[in-house]
Amino acid sequence: MTPPGAPGGGGDDEVVVWTDGGARGNPGPAGIGAVVTRPDGTVLAEVAEGIGWATNNVAEYRAVIAGLERARALGARRVRVRADSLLLVQQLRGLWKVKNAGLQPLWAEVGHLARGFERVTFEHVPRERNRAADALANKAMDAQGRVRGPVQGRLG
Repeated sequence: MTPPGAPGGGGDDEVVVWTDGGARGNPGPAGIGAVVTRPDGTVLAEVAEGIGWATNNVAEYRAVIAGLERARALGARRVRVRADSLLLVQQLRGLWKVKNAGLQPLWAEVGHLARGFERVTFEHVPRERNRAADALANKAMDAQGRVRGPVQGRLG
């Protein structure tokens, strides 16, 4: 079998990356999920990762980063990122400012990764269409077990 993205590699030059991130408590124990598919829905890869203590928005960004990294590893040239976070999608489209200082480096990292592809688009989808990525994020939160939060009174 020819690797995806290689000449004659089965048409995986274009992929769809479904992403979701969540935090129980916001901030709280957080996890990310991403599903990389062909445009026809065939699953090529899945990511489920506990990321420790974070906010929902940090988890959403980290899910996009993980999804883009997996798409790159698969040899994709064109990517459609789909997420149910309107804030995330509008910020990544450049329509809304990234005011939160904690999100700015993550936004910049997504931009850096996106420039490595021929084309990346960001699409908002309803939560009910994003169930697979949501399930992976929840699985990751469950699998990481108990996560300690930041120590009170400590900076950082």
